[in-house]
Amino acid sequence: MPRFSKDGSSRRSFLKAGAGLAGAGLLAEKDLVAYQSSVRTASKPSDLKITDLRVAVVGRAPMTAPLIRIDTNQGIYGLGEVRDGASKTFALMLKSRLLGENPCQVDRLFRKIKQFGGHARQGGGVCGVEMALWDLAGKAYGVPVYQMLGGKFRDAMRLYTDTDESHDPKEYAQRLKERLDRGFTWLKMDLGMDLVQNTPGTVTHPLGDAFSPRGLVKHMFTGMELTDKGIAMMADYVARIREAIGMEVPLSMDHFGHIGVNSCIRLGKALEKYNPAWLEDMIPWQETELMKSITQAVDAPVATGEDIYLKEPFAELCRTHAVDIIHPDLATSGGILETKKIGDMAQEYGVPMAMHFAGTPISFLANLHCAVATENALVLEFHSADVPWWESLVNGIEKPIINKGFARVPDGPGLGITLHEEVVKQHLAEPGYFEPTPEWDKERSWDRLWS
Repeated sequence: MPRFSKDGSSRRSFLKAGAGLAGAGLLAEKDLVAYQSSVRTASKPSDLKITDLRVAVVGRAPMTAPLIRIDTNQGIYGLGEVRDGASKTFALMLKSRLLGENPCQVDRLFRKIKQFGGHARQGGGVCGVEMALWDLAGKAYGVPVYQMLGGKFRDAMRLYTDTDESHDPKEYAQRLKERLDRGFTWLKMDLGMDLVQNTPGTVTHPLGDAFSPRGLVKHMFTGMELTDKGIAMMADYVARIREAIGMEVPLSMDHFGHIGVNSCIRLGKALEKYNPAWLEDMIPWQETELMKSITQAVDAPVATGEDIYLKEPFAELCRTHAVDIIHPDLATSGGILETKKIGDMAQEYGVPMAMHFAGTPISFLANLHCAVATENALVLEFHSADVPWWESLVNGIEKPIINKGFARVPDGPGLGITLHEEVVKQHLAEPGYFEPTPEWDKERSWDRLWS
């Protein structure tokens, strides 16, 4: 029995040689059948079937991240990830709708299950499954995901790094400078009203428990507005940051607080002189016209999108030019192919795509394959710069994965990585490492959306 290479190339050559002998009349048809059946192939894509969906939940990466594994009848599997902070149930509920299906039919299966996703973390299950299907399809055919998307525009992707907030601008500047010393070429900072809210005269708000509405109602309905004093203090904070890191490096800004539209505009104008790379999610993305009013009033880029599911809402934002930059999170926006479609659509309107991400290397690699295959991809977030064991969760990829602020896409099949089982088990947020899930095998419902 011949020995074959791990990547399957020698198997394919062996089978091709057998077919050539038969075509030349040197091998009888019955002998060709025996010849092929004696060869252990990595996969026969047309006969591939999904047999299981299992979960292992990783914690502190830096968020909680449920990993999923889709198994098949041929022993190959695909890896995906439910978005940071979301429930594994979002993926498990899809299992009964996937069993017996051919995972290589990625787009058809996505259209079958996308009705069970939603905005923000509710999209996590559908997107995690979609990642795993692409990983499986790539392994079945022996090609990287980016190649199945049409090829790549770049070999590596520029990353921006988020940084934990400090109310002390000197300390925060030092953290950002440390990012620069590590080679990152794009930074992001949090700039919330929590920096000033404990100083009298900085925030106007309904009397009583001033900040209880946050998280319960949209910004426009909290009654909270920044005063001139509050805006001046926040702008001075940024000035001190810029003084420390310089004006050359792009600096994105996020997490302003649940303030009204007028405060967003006044704050944005005060920040213009510090040349923000973008002002992120100043108000909820659903408020297209209000978002547009901020974009038109402020001479700094406005971005949104990390909580948007599917292409259509992004199309509305781009068509109306309500934002300058779209900012999808692939683990919410619909997965790898849908996010590429979002980027391609935005390009038609002259809008670049930055990509939000905060998870393990599984979701990161899904983002990376999509980013290198999308022409207008601007920059990809890396949120785990302070997690020392992050890249040790996976094998099969050149390390360091993050090298001087860039990540090079691997050329291996599928996502191009395997899990380091021992390391993953050391960082589980709950017991169980891809245990069987038979309780999700036979959930039944009438799923069709039309009569």
